Amino acid sequence: MPKDPVILLSYVNTQLRDFYPSLEEFCKAMSVSSDGLQKTLKTIGYVYDAEKNQFS
Repeated sequence: MPKDPVILLSYVNTQLRDFYPSLEEFCKAMSVSSDGLQKTLKTIGYVYDAEKNQFS
């Protein structure tokens, strides 16, 4: 997983769009904390939108 928040944002949104129906499924498959991921992306102003299944 990318450490840079901007690159992480791009990576996660691409994975969500192409492979995972939800953030929960993505986090489970990648063995990462949903809370930690959301906190990291919130530092650059992005929050998860479940309806769109992306950070925006």
